[in-house]
Amino acid sequence: MPSAAYDRKQLTSYCKKMKIDTKTPWNRLPQHQREKLWNGDEGFYGVVGLFEYLETKKYKMHVRVFLSRYKSPQPCGVCQGGRLKPETRLFLVGGKSISDLSTMTVGQLFRFIKGLKLTRSQDEIAGEVFRQLRSRLGFLVDVGVEYLTLDRATRTLSGGEYQRLNLAKQLGMGLSQTLYVLDEPTVGLHPRDNDRLIGILKQLNNLGNTLVVVEHDHDVIAGSNNIIEMGAGSGHLGGQVIYSGPTKDFYTAKDSITAPYLRDDSPLKKADMRLRQTMLEEHRYAIEIKGCRGNNLKNIDVKFPLNRLVTVTGVSGSGKSTLVSQTLYPAIAQHLKVEYLLGQPYRDIKGLEHIMGVLFIDQSPIGKTARSNPVTYLKIFDSIRSVMATLPEARLRGYTPGTFSLNVDGGRCPVCKGLGVEVIDMMFMDDVTLVCDACDGKKYRREILEVKYKDKNITEILNMTVDEAMEFFVAHPNIRKPLSFLREVGLGYIKLGQSANTLSGGESQRLKVAREFVGTQQKQTLYILDEPTTGLHFREISLLMKVLHRLVEAGGSVILIEHNQDVIRSSDWIIDLGPDAGASGGELLAQGSPIDIMKNAKSLTGQYLKRYLGDKVPSL
Repeated sequence: MPSAAYDRKQLTSYCKKMKIDTKTPWNRLPQHQREKLWNGDEGFYGVVGLFEYLETKKYKMHVRVFLSRYKSPQPCGVCQGGRLKPETRLFLVGGKSISDLSTMTVGQLFRFIKGLKLTRSQDEIAGEVFRQLRSRLGFLVDVGVEYLTLDRATRTLSGGEYQRLNLAKQLGMGLSQTLYVLDEPTVGLHPRDNDRLIGILKQLNNLGNTLVVVEHDHDVIAGSNNIIEMGAGSGHLGGQVIYSGPTKDFYTAKDSITAPYLRDDSPLKKADMRLRQTMLEEHRYAIEIKGCRGNNLKNIDVKFPLNRLVTVTGVSGSGKSTLVSQTLYPAIAQHLKVEYLLGQPYRDIKGLEHIMGVLFIDQSPIGKTARSNPVTYLKIFDSIRSVMATLPEARLRGYTPGTFSLNVDGGRCPVCKGLGVEVIDMMFMDDVTLVCDACDGKKYRREILEVKYKDKNITEILNMTVDEAMEFFVAHPNIRKPLSFLREVGLGYIKLGQSANTLSGGESQRLKVAREFVGTQQKQTLYILDEPTTGLHFREISLLMKVLHRLVEAGGSVILIEHNQDVIRSSDWIIDLGPDAGASGGELLAQGSPIDIMKNAKSLTGQYLKRYLGDKVPSL
């Protein structure tokens, strides 16, 4: 691959020969000079020639990284994104080419196919094809993905959308006596979409299939025939079957941790929403963003009260992420110079002077290395290492806090570099991970492990759970207090030194929330969380909501994208988008307190919330 210096020399020489001024900006060069630089000729390979050459070297990692910085998808100039040759678009069905049909949504195509009238000869030739099309498109509509276009790239689908497409495929196959295992199929789904999903699951069951569903959703649980509940706690406290039997007997099971949250007297249903109504009437500041028109948003004006817990709701695909993640957050991040993001368009935004910081808390992994863990992320490990370094045995040997670090040489195992494992590169197969022979997975040199605090060495301390460590470090408030925040968000079961890459998305997100209480000023900070209840049990949701309300009480503001009805019910302000998904969404249906939302007949969220709360709904 030519060096940068060689490329620069070639370019300078060519420009001198062709009398191209290298100090003139590209957009001011004559068109014929730009074409020569871009396409090249016999004397110079040009920009296109350079990238064509690099395409032949893509087997090299650094070349792929380089190319990714300068490549972005653009519609093809020949087919205009249709993907097919012009002659293939000459064949029409109902006046539309295959490219036209591919750009339709599933719902549009379903209605188009249903509306076609075939002649007798056409029916003899293609009747079965059309019947299959109507059937399969009908299944896609039934599972609630009618807003997706047929040419949508699969990599852009959410996990919930992908799982629903698989369900529609299975329905179309018409299998029976098959075991289906589904892991959290309601992730990212609105209660309206949940109802559709449950209907599909029952259809599969009625065909003679068995379904095993890992789920927390109360409607899915209520619609099942049998329940197996695992517990009683999380992590090392779990792994036991605490209930196995018919659903009808589950709600009165004495040992169940889940059942109390599903009964009418559920602790999650008892909150007084009148208090939230009063709080909203007294809010002083708000961010108001006007003219939001990115993707499917219909030029909407939205108000986000500050120092309150705000939840953005709506059916899947209604525009929630476009509004919050792609419009509001980039605008605030640019204003505060947190990061520069190219956001979706809007006309005006007011109220930014009332916030000093913004944090988008997603479910991405914490830490950048394999040695990252909860105590390094919360910066507690510095204090733990200091405790170990002050021990008489450590002082006698000349150990410092750095000796107990996993990131620098000194006390860590020199073979595995503090990982506890060795990763064997198997070239074209998956890497193989083996426990380090030198340290037997303990991560430290043998002599380091001879230094003990309360009869425990540094490896044994890192293998403690948060709950155990809180009792162990009872005399060290600088360690115990940060750990207490982990317990508050329901992470008392994780180990202090647990590798970050073994934490689930929900655990990582809650860990990020806990860190905000450790030496961070919450006042005038805006926290944005996308689906924070994903994968959480009802008890964990209850704990999370208490922590989020604490952020608000400390002077912060919280914005959630959520479908969970317990979260919606306990929010101060709700922004409901809809009425449907895709092109049929993007409208602001309602905004206000939970009571205001339930009063609004247009709001699907409000109607489902009324159904969920039942007789616990305050008088409207």
